[in-house]
Amino acid sequence: MENIRPIKTEADYDWAIAEITRYFDREPAVGSPEADRFDVLAALIEAYEAKHYPIEETDPVDAIVAHMEMANLNRAALVRLLGSASRASEILTRKRALTMDMAFKINREWHIPAEVLIHPYHLAKDEKETAAR
Repeated sequence: MENIRPIKTEADYDWAIAEITRYFDREPAVGSPEADRFDVLAALIEAYEAKHYPIEETDPVDAIVAHMEMANLNRAALVRLLGSASRASEILTRKRALTMDMAFKINREWHIPAEVLIHPYHLAKDEKETAAR
C-alpha cells in the first residue's frame, strides 16, 4: 500500500482516484487503518475537485427551464402554476424575481428543491435604465 501524498497535479489526482477505487469493491472495516486511509483519500480528492472542478450553484430560472424541458411542460404550465401570464413571462425573462410564494408553489408542484429556487440570481437590466446611463 503506497503512502498518501498531496494531490497537486492531474497525475496525483488520477493516482488518488485509482487508490480509493480499490475500496469500493472491498469496503474497509470501520476503525481500521484502511478505513482511515479511505477517509483521508476522500478528503484529499474532495479538496482537489472543489478547487479544480468547482460546481456552480444552480440558477433558479435555469432550473425552472430545465425542469420544464425534462417534464415536457410549456409556458402555459408555468402560467397555471403562478396564476399570471405576465408574471410567468417576467420570471422566465428575468425581469421579476421569484417571490417566496412562487418558490413554494414551484417546489410543491414540480418538486424543484427549495434551496435551488431561493438562491439569489441576477435580473435582466431594464433597457430604458441601460439607455439612460
